[in-house]
This record gives sequence, structure tokens and C-alpha cells, in this order.
Amino acid sequence: MRGKTAVVTGACGFIGSHLAEELVRRGAHVKALALYDARGARGWLDQIDPALACEMEIISGDIRDAEQMRRLIRKDDVVFHLAALIGIPYSYIAPRSYVQTNIEGTLNVLEAAREAGAARVMNMSTSEVYGSALRVPIDEDHPLQGQSPYSASKIGAEKMTESYVKSFALPAVTVRAFNTFGPRQSPRAVIPTILMQLLAGEKELHLGNLHSTRDFNFVADTVEGLIRLAACEAAIGRAVNIGTGAEITIAQLAENAQRAVGHTASIIEKQDRMRPEHSEVQRLCADASLLHSLTGWTPPPRLEEGLRLTADWMKTELTRYEPQRYYV
Repeated sequence: MRGKTAVVTGACGFIGSHLAEELVRRGAHVKALALYDARGARGWLDQIDPALACEMEIISGDIRDAEQMRRLIRKDDVVFHLAALIGIPYSYIAPRSYVQTNIEGTLNVLEAAREAGAARVMNMSTSEVYGSALRVPIDEDHPLQGQSPYSASKIGAEKMTESYVKSFALPAVTVRAFNTFGPRQSPRAVIPTILMQLLAGEKELHLGNLHSTRDFNFVADTVEGLIRLAACEAAIGRAVNIGTGAEITIAQLAENAQRAVGHTASIIEKQDRMRPEHSEVQRLCADASLLHSLTGWTPPPRLEEGLRLTADWMKTELTRYEPQRYYV
């Protein structure tokens, strides 16, 4: 990435802020798009190393604005498209907003990239597009199943990306990241939810479905996969998993988190934290062999290390959150 211009949509978010930092470290000129905020806040970009932030061109805006995307993206830019609405529970409440942001917003980015002659578009997707595993491990040929409005909107974004590859020869890659975790993650996600309650000293740990399994990736590894795939010509036109191939139940995850924090709590399955029955994704475990064949690299399983690092970060952030609140 040294000497290249990288556009990062969603740079104010969890993965986007880590990606923008790493791109600066690797010598890229970074145009970091942060969702406009009337207070001038720039999400997690306000919390990163100032020495890295001052090297970025931070732009307030919204991927739903097609004209702004045309002004943002220029010839030969490498576009990392991470901006999205991601909360699954909220997608049951406001599904149209997911279509407007995740599908129409992606269309705006793709069209701007096509018109400008961008060097690459990295479309950030999710393992949620697979739904509950029909076979394990899940490879990229696994059927796509829209089991929530969120996952349906990401399938739509993937298909728009695929259409621009086939119709206009846009050099684009779709990246299906399995469950990413680490510092700066929203308490809507399961690991921050668990750690937040444990660090607050709660006697009961309130969670949703305890029996579903997930394949957890530390955020630095998701970022590494994105950057490696952006440099891989053979990845163009492909959908590629980023995952460790190791799965764990949510109940086991909660036990691991208790050991990492050094606090024990009773694990309680709460009905109000459950997804609708047929929307719940019961099992996710990645087959990352395509990623390895393309880049020579596979993310290492480092759940225990990641839990400790995330817990250390959350200790400094506890005043932001209400431990027993269910964040959607």
C-alpha cells in the first residue's frame, strides 16, 4: 500500500478505524470517510493515535450521497468499503434503513469507483450471509441465506458488487469476515456484551442463545486479510472468507471470558436477547483455504489473547456503557 491512495468508508467504526491506522503505518495516503455528526465527532477516529490521525485526510459524509461518493473516489484509488448498518436486532426494527445504507450506499460506492477508474474496490461483507451452516466448515460456495434483514441487505450488496465485476469489469473483491472482535467494538456484539458485564462485577451474565457457535477473528487479523487481498490480483471477482476455522459456543465463550477477566458470574439465557426462531444463525465456522491459496496466509486462532486485549481496553471504557442494558 506504500504510496497508494486508500479510501476507507466507515473509517469511524470498529474495523474501519483499525484498518485506517494500519494503512497509514504501511505508507498509504488514507482518505477516511466518517459519518457526518453535527457535533464534529468522528467516531473511533477521535480515539486513535494522534500521530496517525494527523496523517489521514478525514472527511465527513455519508455513502447514501451518490454525488459525494463521486467527489470522494478518484482514479487509481484503492477503496475499502466498510460503511454499513450492522446491528442485527435493529434490522428487525428498521429494515428499510439497511436497504438504503447497505445496498443503495454500496451501489453509490461502486458507481463512483467505476466512473473514476478506481484500482480496486474491497467490499466488506459478513459470514452472516451464509445463515445457519448447511455444512461445516463453510466455504465460499455455500448457499447464501438471508436469515435477517441485515444479512439480506449484505447479500444484496454482494450481488451489486458481483454485477459490477461482470457488467463493467470493475476490479472488486468481496470479503466475508467471520466474527471480528477486539478493542473499539460496539456493545451490540457478544464479546463486548460479556466483558462489559463481567468487568462491572455483575453476578449474573445475561446473554441470548448460548448454544450457537461462532468463528472469532481478532480485529488485527481481519485488517491483515483485507490488505493482503487488496494486493492480490487473483482475488478480483471473488468472494473470500476471512476466518480461523475454529468454532466455539457462546456458553464456552462466556466461560473463557470469565477466566480472562478473573470474575465468575451465573450465565443466564434471556428471552429478550434471542433472535426470532428462524432468524437465528446456529453455526458459523470458516473454511479459509481460498484465502490461504490466494495470499499464503490464514488468520491464527487467538481467542484467549484477544479476550485479554479486549478486556484491558474495555476497562478504560466502562463509563460509556450500562452493563445490564441490551444494546441493539
